[in-house]
Amino acid sequence: QQALLHGAQQIGARPVSEPTPAQFHRSAAANFTRLVEGTRDWSATAPVPGRTARDVVEHLLTWLPAMIAEGTSVELPTGPDLQADLIGAWRHQTVEVQRLLDDPATASLTFSSDQLGDLPLAQMLSNFYIIDIFMHSWDLAKATGQEHGLLDTDAAAALEAMLPMDEMMRGEHFGPKQPVATDAGGVDQLMAFIGRDPNWSAG
Repeated sequence: QQALLHGAQQIGARPVSEPTPAQFHRSAAANFTRLVEGTRDWSATAPVPGRTARDVVEHLLTWLPAMIAEGTSVELPTGPDLQADLIGAWRHQTVEVQRLLDDPATASLTFSSDQLGDLPLAQMLSNFYIIDIFMHSWDLAKATGQEHGLLDTDAAAALEAMLPMDEMMRGEHFGPKQPVATDAGGVDQLMAFIGRDPNWSAG
């Protein structure tokens, strides 16, 4: 478990798309928002077994607020009910997380937990939440027939940081690695590593 957490911290130490957590979130969240707003069928099957397009978005909306509240002195303001207004709930959370990251006073707050120890809130968000947005963008895009908008260079950087935790990540966190060509692009390599079939399609 500690090795896995250390690996996640290494991912955060190498921002996937921008040089700061605030910029990383702005970029990743904007791309995911594009996919959310472009979704026409929330019941569409996602690449994650047993999950739908709606499930992908709900996953990102449900675990973060409690984690922030438990580990810091701040809370994300409550937004629209995700069952009644999923898109509104996502937009609200995006704005509030960006607000935390753009304000040096909150970005530098200490996040504390038994598993992670103490680290700046911005680093926790980058290590766990924003990288989750990045990877689930592929899931939502595949489920809904949209372009994922991810760069191979960003995905390759994330994969390089994850490789040392290969054995620790199997089972509880990711499914079995999937076959992929050795000369495949960074996005395909990353998705195959975390258990997705790079050739998966909703059809």
